[in-house]
Formats: sequence, structure tokens, C-alpha cells
Amino acid sequence: MTISPEQQRTGPDGVDGDEPAGAWERLGGRLTRGGVTATLGRVLVVGAAVVNAVLFVPRLAADGAWIELGFVVTATVALVWTYLGRRAIPLKYLLPGTVFLLAFQVYPVLYTVYISTTNYSSSNLLTKPQAIERIQAAAVRIPDDAVTYAAQPLIGADDELALLLTDPEGGQFRGTSEGLVPVADAGGVQVDGDRIVAVGGYTLLPLGRAQARQDELTELRIPTDEGAIRLQTFTRAARAVSTLSYDPETDTMMDAETGTTYTAQDGSFVADDGERLRPGWRTSIGAANYTRVVTSPLIRGPFVRVFLWNYAFALLSVVLTFAVGLGLAIALDHPRIRGRTLLRSVLIIPYALPGFMTGLIWAGLLNTQFGAVNRMLGANIDWLGDPTLAKVSILLVNLWLGFPYMFLISTGALQAIPGEVREAAAVDGASGWQAFRRVVFPLLLVSVAPLLIASFAFNFNNFNTVYLVTKGGPPIVGAQTPAGHTDILISYVYRIAFEGGRGADYGFASAIAVVIFIMVAAITAYGFRYTRALEDIN
Repeated sequence: MTISPEQQRTGPDGVDGDEPAGAWERLGGRLTRGGVTATLGRVLVVGAAVVNAVLFVPRLAADGAWIELGFVVTATVALVWTYLGRRAIPLKYLLPGTVFLLAFQVYPVLYTVYISTTNYSSSNLLTKPQAIERIQAAAVRIPDDAVTYAAQPLIGADDELALLLTDPEGGQFRGTSEGLVPVADAGGVQVDGDRIVAVGGYTLLPLGRAQARQDELTELRIPTDEGAIRLQTFTRAARAVSTLSYDPETDTMMDAETGTTYTAQDGSFVADDGERLRPGWRTSIGAANYTRVVTSPLIRGPFVRVFLWNYAFALLSVVLTFAVGLGLAIALDHPRIRGRTLLRSVLIIPYALPGFMTGLIWAGLLNTQFGAVNRMLGANIDWLGDPTLAKVSILLVNLWLGFPYMFLISTGALQAIPGEVREAAAVDGASGWQAFRRVVFPLLLVSVAPLLIASFAFNFNNFNTVYLVTKGGPPIVGAQTPAGHTDILISYVYRIAFEGGRGADYGFASAIAVVIFIMVAAITAYGFRYTRALEDIN
């Protein structure tokens, strides 16, 4: 084949170049080898997505998680179509990040918003049918005139427990969790003298083994039309009945002993006097969790105090750490100071240590009884128990943890400012303070303002320092929810969700988490608008 000079200059695809045709052939070989690697990569990605779908789709379907199921199926189909096809090249780069963004950022936010509109708590975990079953099971009683049976524990080949029951008239039955069957109909009866030793694949359970499985035998219920039969002792059983009965037409629960009627309200059966049956069930309650913060005085008061302290804590933490960090950076920026490198290395030690470990150490140092701080001062100051001193302690500990970061960014920002700017200010007759206030500091803010905003957002949700040092205490007297004087919103949410005296309240905690999300987003948006204004000014 003859290659024209024009083809040699432009290449086979017409692209301008100086390489000969042999170079284009070698390039084609490299692309072929690269194509094999790319194909293997696509196969691995698609295979992982398909395996993930095969593993999780049946579980999600069994749990009734239809939204999650739809997301997994849609994401899998999109990955297969994108990576096995030769089109949609941009999607090959955008799709993975989009899937992870939806799964790990968007979905948690939306799910938190959904939970905030429910009564989800440790008392409202079940579905309504499950709650009704639990309530009735807890109200089971054995009447004084109940029919009693002589009982003998049985065990099956699959380790399933059963009972051999003999009624007062001499009738014998095999009872399992599925029901009561006459011995004659069970089949496979084995007799040792006058005693039955096996029936229907079940054998007698020796007393020693029965005692080892006492809890399981006690929980065994044999359903009948007149009520469930359960053990009273290892040799005696009786028919028990529930004192509570559910009427699906009126959606009420009736107590046969007291005559009290419980009506279904917001995920619980509630009597006229406010008494609730436990457990409840999870249901939607709309914006009740949000209005609860405003309408309940026992919640509103502590929430407002936590809310105001949260802003004060975040703002003071940023101001104090930035002031100390910037002051040290200015001091060590002077060229005549010797050992600046060593001093800078020493100052960032608190930043290099794990924050959770430092928080626990400071909690021990500030302890009233045996803390090193009180020993050095020769005093008995309640650093963590007094409301005011506890706040001061939190700010000092956070100052210790945060000033090295501000020192580092201020040092970098100062070194990035050209020396000619300072010299020009000096030539114009500005003093050192005037040059810093009118020239250096505005230029410094352009660089560090976004970091100060990020620091404010971080300290707004600085859970570690608060929880490790004071656990949010000391407690606010009279608060209906677990709130403390040093609690910030995130620690307040955690304590409501997991440490509530009346059980965890996930719905209310999620509502406060949504409020925190909105506030942090608003603060961040306003902060970046202010940063752009600084850039425009400079």
C-alpha cells in the first residue's frame, strides 16, 4: 500500500501530525491492548453491581423496603447499560459518583426528614399488627377456673419443643406452637409400660435438659380456640386467656377485667385518662415533632438555651482559636526570631494528637476530686459541675484543640502576602498596626475567610469535645428532655435519641437534626456570600 505525503503528514484519521504511518500502526496496537484492560475493568464493575443486586434485592423485598429496592434495581440497570455499551461516554465518569452521592448523602438526608415526621422511638418500633400481638400476649392470665393439664416436655428431631398433655378426663394430646393434636392422630406413639415415651417424632425430654431450657418452655404457647395453653410448672399446664381483646371495626382495645377501652391514637392505644398500652407502633404524625419544640414549655425552654449556647460556642471557638493562632503566627513570622521551625513544630502538637484522646485527658485534668488542675492551684473548683465554669472549660479545651489549625493557616496566609505590599504601606507612612489593620488583615481574610466559615460549621456540630469533656452536663433542672448546660444541638440530639430517660425518641431527634441541617446550610451560604464580597472589595 502506498501512503501519500499528505497521509504521512496528517495520519490515517486526518489529524495533523508529523509521525509516519508505522507510528499510527503502533498506536493502534497500544489501543488494542488498552481496550482489553478497559473491558476487564467494565466487566468487574458490572459484575460487582450485579452481585450486589442479587444479594440485596431478595432481602429488601422480604423487608418491604420498596424504595431502597427500586434504587438498587435502577442503579444496577444504569451501570450495566452504561458500561456494557459503547455510547454515553460521559456517564461512565458521572454515574458512579452520582450513585454514591444519592446513596450516602441524599438518601440519609431524605430518610432523616421522613423519620422526623413519625413517632419512631424505642416504644414505637413495631408495626401495628405486631404491637397488637405483643400487647395481648403481655396481658395473658390464667383464670382461677382454667382447665389444667398434666404436662411432660417433648423434644423433636430438629430440637423443637412440644408438650405431652393429659386433660382431667384422661385425654392425651401433643401440643406444639402450631396447635393441639390428639395423640391417636399424631402417629408414631411409643409406649414403655403405661407411659408414653415418644409421639409423632417427639421424645420425652429428661428433667435435667428441661431445666436447661426452662425459658424456652415457659415461652411456649399452644394455640387453641379457647385460649393458649402454657406451662405453669414442668408437670402442670393450663389454658390462659388475654384480658385485652382487639376490635378491628372500632380500632380499640378492651380490658375485660376493668372494662377500660383504649383507642388508637398516634401509634398507641390510649385510655380516656391518658394511660397508654405498650408497645406502640410506628406511624406518621406530620409536623408534631417540630411543633413539640415550640408548644411544650418543658422542651422549649431547654431547647432555646441549647440553641443559643450552640451559636455562642461555635462563634467564640472560632474567634478565640483564630485570635490565638493569628497572634502566634504574627509573632513567629518575624525574621529575627531564632528557632522558628522548632517553635512551629511544638505549637502544632495539640493538632497532631487524636481529639478524642485529648478530650478524655482534659476531662481528667479538670476533675474536681483528683484533677491535676485543682492540685496545681491548691483549690477545689468544680470545673465541670458548675454551669458557668463548665462552659468556660469547654471553650478552653476547644481553644487548646483548635488554635494549632488557625496557626497553620494564618502562617501560610501571611507568607503568601507579598513583602512589597508591606513595604509600600511603610513608605506611605503607615505604622505597624495601621499596615496590619488596613493592608495585611484584609488580604489575610480573603484567604482564610472560607476556612473560618468551615471552622464555624465544624464547631457548630463539635460533638466530640462536648461529649467527651462534660457529656453535655451539668443537667438543666426541670427539663423534660435530657438537656445540659454545655449541650450543643448535636449532643442534645444524641442524648434524646439514645439516652432519654423514657426511651430513645428517634423521631424527635431527627426533627432537631433537620433543623440543624437547615441552620448550617444557611450559615454556610451566607458565609460564602460574605467571602465573595471580600474578594470583590480587594
